[in-house]
Formats: sequence, structure tokens, C-alpha cells
Amino acid sequence: MTLKIAAPESVGLSSQRLARIRPVMQQYVNQKQLCGLTTMIWRNGVVAHLEKFGQQDDTEPIQFDTIFRIYSMTKPITSVAVMMLYEEGYFQLNDPVARFIPEYGNLEVVANLENGSTETVPAERKMTIRDLLRHTSGLTYDFNGNVVSEMYKESDLYNSESLLEMAQKLAGYPLVYHPGEKWHYGFSTDVLGCLIEVISGQPFDQFLQERIFKPLGMLDTGFDADLDKLDRYAALYRATEGGKYEKSTNAIIARLDASGKSRKICSGGGGLFSTAADYLRFCRMMLNQGQLDSEQLLSRPTVEMMTRNHLSEEQHPFGMEGIGFGLGFSVVTDLAQSAILGSEGVFRWGGAAATTFWIDPQEELIAILMTQLLGNPHPFLSQFRVLTYQAIID
Repeated sequence: MTLKIAAPESVGLSSQRLARIRPVMQQYVNQKQLCGLTTMIWRNGVVAHLEKFGQQDDTEPIQFDTIFRIYSMTKPITSVAVMMLYEEGYFQLNDPVARFIPEYGNLEVVANLENGSTETVPAERKMTIRDLLRHTSGLTYDFNGNVVSEMYKESDLYNSESLLEMAQKLAGYPLVYHPGEKWHYGFSTDVLGCLIEVISGQPFDQFLQERIFKPLGMLDTGFDADLDKLDRYAALYRATEGGKYEKSTNAIIARLDASGKSRKICSGGGGLFSTAADYLRFCRMMLNQGQLDSEQLLSRPTVEMMTRNHLSEEQHPFGMEGIGFGLGFSVVTDLAQSAILGSEGVFRWGGAAATTFWIDPQEELIAILMTQLLGNPHPFLSQFRVLTYQAIID
């Protein structure tokens, strides 16, 4: 895909200051803490920074069209798909999930999560579709280290025969919190993928392909590896105790691998592969209030609602002060409290293999970093954030 690249100064960025990115990122490659990565900054209609570092695997250098496992950067895409159906009148955000998946009608909640007890009580209210979108459903992940996570492991959820079967299995286990009680990261967005199938009558992957990827021209994004592009897939690595990297083996999240051979379901929470250029098109659509080129996926009011905080004052993603959560994205609500350079209103998310993106409507700016490192102990993601904003000179 051809990217429109312009001189940084033409969009209010300093070439000299952007040059600070290279030595910082190259150092991680030189010290064998990262195999390779790509950084991209888009502003005011053009790409003003695009660099690549290191290798995509043991032999091949990373390229601008290298394909990455984006893991949880799948979640915003799934959330957009859900909101497209919302705009078509199929449901309201506070509708109970049980309206479409009856097994969610009588959920139980662990009575005392902290002491590891399996005693349960009835959920205080119904789980809603908005709960799934903002991660207040009470669902957890099988790697979160709580008593329900261990129950999930026994079910081997990713080996379900369908998204509906997976969602039904999840409903058979207790929640870790009452719906709406706390922000808690878990399988919420996978259940959204199931809802898309139930409501639309289409397979989830087909819906994304026809309604999002094809209209936006995201030609390298999908759940399965393209046999004609196998030489473009980055290898998956994980951090060692010493901070170096090694090939990933037996990682829970590596079950959704680039070969496509082990995948049985399409994970709406973490199953997609994509490129920096493809993901930029998705981000541009969101920044442009639901529209890219001639394609209108969402309306301006819907995008505005998705990118506002839907949590209470006491709820924060991973306990991060100054950060809230919308419908599929985290949102900066208080810049000073967040202690992160940028703007209030920035919305973003990342992936388990240390990929990240953010969208800054105030600055008309999008930034994307792609790499493949599970268990990342390094600060390069936050460094990239600082290095991006310090280059603004307008």
C-alpha cells in the first residue's frame, strides 16, 4: 500500500527532533532486547515519520509491510463492528447480553475473589452490551491468575468449536465482579464477536472482511495467514528474565498463531494480524469521525460516544489515574493525573506483543508502533509517546 509521506515541518513536526527516535529504538535492537520494530507518525493528512529497525525473524529484515499479530488491537475493530450494528437499530447499549445469548440470563459471581473461594452469589444485575464494550462485564481472562481464570483453563476456551460455544462456556462459570462494579480485562470482546454473528447472521470474520477491511482497503488484515504472504509474517518472541528476547513457545496467547493451523475460532479480543499501514487506515477512519475516503462506517455522534469515558470516577483501566475507558478504547480524561505526554481526549489501546497505537484529535495525530515481544519489560512504548510529542513545533 502506498503511503503519502511528507516533510515533517510541513505538518508542524521537527525533523531534527524526530531523529531522536532512531537511536532510542535502535538501542533495543542492538542490545538484543527486541528483534525488530516499526514506528509511524501520521499528522494532518500525511505520514511524517516512518522507520524500521532490526529483523522480522531470524533471517529477514523487518519491512514496512511486515505482518504482525496485533492481539488486543483487535478489540477496537470488534467494537466498531458492534457499533455499526447498534447504528442499524439491532439493540440498545443497555440491553442485556441474555437477549441474544440466553445462557447469560442467570449469572453467578464469586463471593470473595481475594481469598480464592469458589462460593458464589447471584449477579446483582444483568450484564449489558455496554458492559462488554467497556470491560465492566465481570468476565476475566484465563491468564489473570484468579480462581475463575483456573476454571477457564480447564475449559480450554480457544479450542471451542464456535464463538457461540465459547460464549456459552463462559456463561457457565462465575464472574469475578458484579456487572458494572469494576473495570476488569477479560473475554468481554470475544463475547462481542459472538454477538456480531448472532445479530448479523454472518460469520464474524466474514462480517469484518465485508463491512470494515474491504471498505477501508485493509488488504493485509485478517484472522488467517495468507499463504502468498507467509514471508511477510513477523516471528513471535518473548522477553527473558534478563531482558533479552527468545522465540516464543508454549505461550497462552501464542495459540492464535500466524500459521493459522491451530486456530479454531476468530477471537474478537485478540486474533487479528495486520500491518502498520492497514491499521493506520482504521485509525484515520476513527479520527475522521467514522469516515475514510468515500466510506462512512460510523456517524460522528457514534464515534464521539465511543471515545468518551464510560467509567465512574473510581474506575480506571489497570488502575491508571487520569485514564478512563470508552467503548473499545481507553481515553485520557486528565492529562496531569495520567502523567503521560499528549492531550486530553487521546484514545488508544495496545496488544500483548507490545504493539500500540493512539489517536489524538486535538493534534490531528496518529502514532503506531509494531513489534512482536510478549511479556515486554522495557519502556520503549512510553518513550515513543514522549519522542512523538516532543517533536511538535507548531
